[in-house]
Amino acid sequence: MVAELLVVALALGFSASIGAHYTGACMGMPHALGLVSARKALLLMAPLAFLGAALASHAVEARVGTGLVQHRLTLADEVVVLALAFSLTTAFNRFRVPTSTIQLLVFSLVGVALGSGAGVRWSAIASLVVLWILAPLVALGLGFTLTLSLDRLRAGLKDHAPGRAASVWRFGGSALILVGLAASFAMGANDVSNATGALVGARVLAAGPAGVLGGLGLAAGVLIWGRPLLARVAFDIVRVDRVMAVAAQLGQAAVVLVAVSLGYFTSLNQALVGAMAGAGLARGRETVQMNVLLGILRGWVLGPGSGLALGYGLSALLVVAFGTRLLGP
Repeated sequence: MVAELLVVALALGFSASIGAHYTGACMGMPHALGLVSARKALLLMAPLAFLGAALASHAVEARVGTGLVQHRLTLADEVVVLALAFSLTTAFNRFRVPTSTIQLLVFSLVGVALGSGAGVRWSAIASLVVLWILAPLVALGLGFTLTLSLDRLRAGLKDHAPGRAASVWRFGGSALILVGLAASFAMGANDVSNATGALVGARVLAAGPAGVLGGLGLAAGVLIWGRPLLARVAFDIVRVDRVMAVAAQLGQAAVVLVAVSLGYFTSLNQALVGAMAGAGLARGRETVQMNVLLGILRGWVLGPGSGLALGYGLSALLVVAFGTRLLGP
């Protein structure tokens, strides 16, 4: 009973950390342009993240819970996975570095599975890794191309239909807010499984109640701790105008939607950061804060690597301490 309560508490805490972490990925662009205040952005995001988790997360929870390892993890192993992923995500939040919580979770899970002897479904992991490498690069190319295309479109409208140009860009601002709201719902549906998949995998909760619990954590994290990452993504990586913001958000949406259509989950943060970098480069390297961007790139490597190494070491210590591993929860 104590182990079940501990894994539930960790899942709830991790989901709150995830909610805080993705505020910039969902609402950073409309906030950067002053279309919504930080307070309003978080108030709009929180209920949609909850609804996404409560209503549309069940299939992804089952996949994360059981689809990446050969045997079910014990409750002790699940505690190690959640504690590691929670701790690493909280550290990235503390230093305001946008990363991928699903990558932190997956590599912590792989480390624990290797250390405990649960076995890893390497084909599933390999396909995810390929996607995670390609996604920000594709987003970068899209951000670059879309910025140049939208600049030409805007110039043409200004020359030939100035009134229509103003209407189009006002609509673009409203569309950015709507895309941010849709991303908030999608984040709840896809990313809550990082925290609650362990509950499903260990048969502590069914997918429905786990989604509701995780959704409450997401909403709390957005409202209580979400402001720093929102500001980081909005203002510290690339100096954006409306064209660049629209291009970055469209690039992010295209990458994430294609991945989802193929049955894979990718990183909202990495897709947006890649698209923002591409949009900035289209305007000249001086618009990109290269020191901030390089720090984020280092975090993308160090976070999963730390999860893998720590997961393996801690799980191996559990095996040594208790002599053997019992399959299943």
